[in-house]
Amino acid sequence: MHDDRRITEQRLDRFVRERLLPAIYGRSVPLELSSWEAPGEPVPAAEAMRQLFTPQEAGAAWGKAWSTKWLRLQGEVPEGWGASEDTTVEIIVDLGFNSDVPGFQCEGTAWRADGSIIKAISPRNYHVPLKLLGGGLSVDFYVEAAANPDVAQGWSFAPTPLGDKATSGDEPRYRLGRIAIAELNETVWELNQDVWTLTGLMHELPMELPRRHEILRALERMLDIMDPDDVAGTAAAGRAALEGVLSRPAYASAHELLATGHAHIDSAWLWPVRETIRKCARTFSNVVALMDDDPDFVFSCSSAQQLAWIKEYFPELFVRIREKVKAGQFVPVGGMWVESDTNMPGGEAMARQFVEGKSFFQREFDVECQEAWLPDSFGYSGALPQIVKSAGSRWFLTQKISWNKVNRMPHHTFTWEGIDGTRLFTHFPPVDTYNAELHGRELAHAQRNYRDHGRGTMSLVPFGYGDGGGGPTREMVAAAHRTADLEGSPKVRMGTARDFFLKAEAEYANPPVWVGEMYLEMHRGTYTSQAKTKRGNRRSEHLLREAELWCSTAAVRVGFPYPAAELKRLWQLVLLQQFHDILPGSSIAWVHQDAERNYAAIARDLEAIIAEAAQALVGQGDTRFLLNAAPHKRNGVQALGVAEAASTDASVEVLEEAGGYVVDNGIIRAVLDSNGLLTSLVDHASGRDAIAPGQAGNLLELFRDTPNEWDAWDIEEFYRHNVTPLTDVEGTALERTATGAVVVVERSVGGSTITQRITLDAGAESLAIATTVDWQEREKMLKIAFPLDVRADHSASETQFGHVFRPTHTNTSWDAAKFEICAHRWIHVGEPGYGVAVSNSSSYGHDVTRAVRQDGGTTTTVRTSLLRSAKFPDPEADRGEHTLEVSIRPGAGIADAVEEGYRTNLKPRYVTGTNPVEPLVSVSNPAIVVEAVKLAEDGSGDVIVRLYESLGQRSKGTVMANFESSGVVATDLLERTVEAAGVVCAGSAAELVLRPFQLVTLRFSR
Repeated sequence: MHDDRRITEQRLDRFVRERLLPAIYGRSVPLELSSWEAPGEPVPAAEAMRQLFTPQEAGAAWGKAWSTKWLRLQGEVPEGWGASEDTTVEIIVDLGFNSDVPGFQCEGTAWRADGSIIKAISPRNYHVPLKLLGGGLSVDFYVEAAANPDVAQGWSFAPTPLGDKATSGDEPRYRLGRIAIAELNETVWELNQDVWTLTGLMHELPMELPRRHEILRALERMLDIMDPDDVAGTAAAGRAALEGVLSRPAYASAHELLATGHAHIDSAWLWPVRETIRKCARTFSNVVALMDDDPDFVFSCSSAQQLAWIKEYFPELFVRIREKVKAGQFVPVGGMWVESDTNMPGGEAMARQFVEGKSFFQREFDVECQEAWLPDSFGYSGALPQIVKSAGSRWFLTQKISWNKVNRMPHHTFTWEGIDGTRLFTHFPPVDTYNAELHGRELAHAQRNYRDHGRGTMSLVPFGYGDGGGGPTREMVAAAHRTADLEGSPKVRMGTARDFFLKAEAEYANPPVWVGEMYLEMHRGTYTSQAKTKRGNRRSEHLLREAELWCSTAAVRVGFPYPAAELKRLWQLVLLQQFHDILPGSSIAWVHQDAERNYAAIARDLEAIIAEAAQALVGQGDTRFLLNAAPHKRNGVQALGVAEAASTDASVEVLEEAGGYVVDNGIIRAVLDSNGLLTSLVDHASGRDAIAPGQAGNLLELFRDTPNEWDAWDIEEFYRHNVTPLTDVEGTALERTATGAVVVVERSVGGSTITQRITLDAGAESLAIATTVDWQEREKMLKIAFPLDVRADHSASETQFGHVFRPTHTNTSWDAAKFEICAHRWIHVGEPGYGVAVSNSSSYGHDVTRAVRQDGGTTTTVRTSLLRSAKFPDPEADRGEHTLEVSIRPGAGIADAVEEGYRTNLKPRYVTGTNPVEPLVSVSNPAIVVEAVKLAEDGSGDVIVRLYESLGQRSKGTVMANFESSGVVATDLLERTVEAAGVVCAGSAAELVLRPFQLVTLRFSR
């Protein structure tokens, strides 16, 4: 037979484009339009509907960026429309959509006159069924149209002013399209879904497979039967021609895909939080409407914060959602407050994501999520398995690792083992997207790509438009039904994540194990971009630690009213800003301006709370007390206690030498040359110089930073090819302080000025360096380097409740890919018997390299990434003044690094009063670190103590309550009593024998 396949396929494409799609809606009549422009930010629907609406010209330009236009649509349905069995009446509303996916352009919300939401208006989902209006044949409703600009611009990564309302311009960005009452021909619509499903399947089948040609010839018969001049009249016959190929059952061994509706709505990204709130309302009203039409449809919703917004701003919609949760169709998943970043949030913050998220779902819906759901975060900390399990969950889902640039994950269903040994059943959907449309291409890819064939038989597909919201459409649901049992296709079944995990776990009894972090081989720049956001996060985490500690102590000691509601509000705001496009610095300017304002308000409120609690603790008086919120003794004050700081007669000696300075406090000796570079750093205990021979630390290095794509997100390895060491100095000076000595170094580069204050205090075991930069560079990265005389084959970086080791060599492609790594408060390199710790106050990005010198020694260079200057999506990212602090501690072990991290991030806090304060709890072994002290969530007044083994070794210790306690029990993160390995509780004490990095929560009853 002659091969006319391409001709037939071209014929089909044109028929669909020019005949079938236009025939879905037959008759239509335009609606009468009137409008009102919101003068500034969006207003509630009730307020908008009270305004004066004036006649609106059809087809007019509208909408400067970020503005809102309210439309009123009025008309009458012509007599007889929708009367036949296969027709219904809908209103179609084109706000000026382009062909791009929803969520990245204008969008709208349809409202009834009574203030209830109907559904969203968006590209590929711009219909409003007449039956939802509830007005018979009269049409009268409102559309809240949002002129959200296309910041992505086709993902060109070109700088754009659109991400800042102040620079986005006043010109209209859209033009109204067709807005009309239309008659939907359901048979034509169904035929289009048949053709879409079969065509997608056909193109994925091998050419030699008979099934491919069978589908093609069935489609050809359909084309022959159809009258192009009467599509509606012949659509039923066309469907009949396809019935045979659509009814052929799937292969018995076909891969099973559990499809769950989904809308990965970024809580902020290329739009501000205020727009996300409206995106959530649009998306969730869409899916509730779909559920009304199809009881098989299930939607998975992952962020408690987003549903909290719906409860606050759209209470009528929240009631409808609650009904669908009870029906099992609207399914909370994930159990987190937001889909956060997991690299940078501190341990307690990561725990609180689950505490706040799971508590909200339980309180509002009586649902406890069993899975952690993080499809789009930029890599996954090795501490997560323990945190997830400690929250009472048992499964984990991610998608983002499919973005790896070099190495491919070897499994799709596996056991993930964390840094402490906790194991978590994990799935990584082989469909390689969390925004599936259930197209044949996606389904076939999922089946081909699945790496566990022969052991597992199923995977999960999250379907629905995401990122900017939109969610599933009726077309996607139709595709799911058609591929439930279709020859050549995987078997698609709609269901919940729980359905998937239960079945997958049961069939795959001994899955392979992945140990440690899941490092994403992309988006490494997110450890550094938007430094002020990162500083605000780190400062907020530690202020919350202090506030909870001192409020709890004051509540127990003096009856201080514990501000539970206010602390919860502040925690939730911090958790929101740990969303995986806010804290990583990958959002538009508007988002980061909001974040910086929020962090300033958080600091103000927490400082006030701390001050009030501290004063209540110590009373009125003139004695100066140190409040030690650290988990280690400091200046003679017990951990977590309040007392007078120990006096010292220690001093710092300073010598001027060759234009530089030698500073020595009897513990460490630092030599700074005339350029302010650290040429020697010796701890007197070992007598060993930490700085490599002939090299210098405190070396600021300026790198060219021009990634191939994803500017704010990515650092490419080739940044190392172009580096400028900043060795020139404009001046140095020495200052004496009450506690020590400060060497001040002034530099400049390009349009930026740099001032460093290098401080050695009496009694200090580390040298502190505060770098203040007026940063005006473009597409550059600033790092501070310390070349160390240490032979280290790995570095240790702090992560949540422990640390992670990473190689300093590049033996494998997996090793080489980790050329930029994340560390929290400290990073440590060492060899047996000696090490060096570098801590920081707000930085996360680091790199560690090694080289063997001609003298045979090894130089291990630790760099902390201070600043970047990406041009997309915020062209002004990081411009302005920053202060970034690091310290370097020679002769340090891991325990010293842990202590140094707390010391750098918890500055001394003093208060005057009368009474010293005993710590609420004491821990006998400093290896066991207290991360949080708070009062119980249930308002009982019980004291909650969260702690972990910090050194990566088996550690024993006793935790004792220093207050009247009726008993102590171990709990999970949600403060429910559990059996905890290695924890024996008796009276008001707990005896601990902890495995490396074990996390424990104790509840002391009062």
